[in-house]
Amino acid sequence: MTELPDRVVGDARTSDFGWSLLTDLTDIGNRMAGSAGERRGAERVVEAFEAAGLRNAGLDEFEIPGWWRGESSLSVSGAVDRHHERSHEVIALPGTPSGEVTAPLVDVGDGTDEEFAAAGDALEGAVAMASSRTPESHDRWIHRMEKYVAAAERGAVGFVFRNHIEGALPPTGEIGYHNRPGPIPAVGVSKEVGDRLSRLAVGAGKGGGVGSEGDDGPTVSLDVDCRNEPTTSVNAVAEVGPDTDEAVYLTAHVDAHDVSDGANDNGAGSALVAEVGRLLASVEDDLDTRVRLVTFGSEEIGLWGAYHAAETTPREEIACVVNLDGACSSRNLRVGTNGFDGMRSVFEAVVDAFDAPLATGETISPHGDQWAFVQEGIPAVMVSTTSDQSGRGWGHTHADTLDKLDSRDLGEVATLVAASVYRFATGEVEAAHRSRESIRDAIDEGYVEELKTGGRWPYEG
Repeated sequence: MTELPDRVVGDARTSDFGWSLLTDLTDIGNRMAGSAGERRGAERVVEAFEAAGLRNAGLDEFEIPGWWRGESSLSVSGAVDRHHERSHEVIALPGTPSGEVTAPLVDVGDGTDEEFAAAGDALEGAVAMASSRTPESHDRWIHRMEKYVAAAERGAVGFVFRNHIEGALPPTGEIGYHNRPGPIPAVGVSKEVGDRLSRLAVGAGKGGGVGSEGDDGPTVSLDVDCRNEPTTSVNAVAEVGPDTDEAVYLTAHVDAHDVSDGANDNGAGSALVAEVGRLLASVEDDLDTRVRLVTFGSEEIGLWGAYHAAETTPREEIACVVNLDGACSSRNLRVGTNGFDGMRSVFEAVVDAFDAPLATGETISPHGDQWAFVQEGIPAVMVSTTSDQSGRGWGHTHADTLDKLDSRDLGEVATLVAASVYRFATGEVEAAHRSRESIRDAIDEGYVEELKTGGRWPYEG
């Protein structure tokens, strides 16, 4: 196979182009979907595209169901009285409705199917609380959306999402209903607040756990103020390589949750898209296929930018999609292949050539911008990095900041991604498309249930 030239590898590992863009994106602060900050971020990416010598750089605007955060509070009354109302203690989850509820608190642990089943009738009319953790024994990651949906479907009137990472930081994140807002108020709290609530929850008073005989537990009052209104978002786009009908897509999302600088999730991804575009521009004459670079808007509230791109581009014009998300926590690459073996083999060959580590996953995941393409049978992978922390780590909290990342990691990931996209675009590897039916039939049953309940199932039946 054609190898990325050594001079380009050297450039990738010594350049500060991507790190400078990442720094600027984090300094914007709030890049929430539909906000002025998100647009400023996209405009800064376009500036980087132009500086990198890419062509047709610009913005592509589209409509979204916007969400704006107001004030939220959580009060505990009973044997212990506490009131949490500051933003570092309790925050609403995007897509939640406004509302006030007062009800018993039921802790469903990590929010597995077994734990929800064990809670039984206790969830009816209660506030359900689930951790952001997925047990190591579980065969797939349990997304926050799935836990929220399970709580609502079982009669809960409110939802508390507690962090599993120490540091007194509440997590945020979309609650997953396509027809927004969702049915019940939802907030995130820190591990420390969550541990206290868990200790006091129904069934925990005598060490019995969920659904057991014990103290009645506390009464919890949630008060959520937010706004759900239509607005607009933008994708930042550019191209490199020959003017072919078909294109290899390299993508990320530029938006971030309003409580965060969005350094690793996903300023780093946007910076990597621009940096890889710059590297490919230096070998543009080698490319046989056009490479389209896109940083999507509004990933965090429902993949709206990715869907806009997928729905406005003929299927046959997309050769494959390499999507970057959370790709700077280390130098250890992870590729979620969604069952596209041809794409996996390219990344395996690249990491072998560079003697770099690689983890892969075959599960078809509906979480991440690649899903808008995968569901149509278009070859698409999610590229991220792995670290010692479980789950998102600092992601979706106030602490997703630049100081958690390392410019050397960014350079290494840029090298590996550039080498991979270079192989896709030099015509030596063809990623085979699949039918929509084959994708539908291969989706894990748990994800099928989650997507159908949340109104996001893209297939008939």
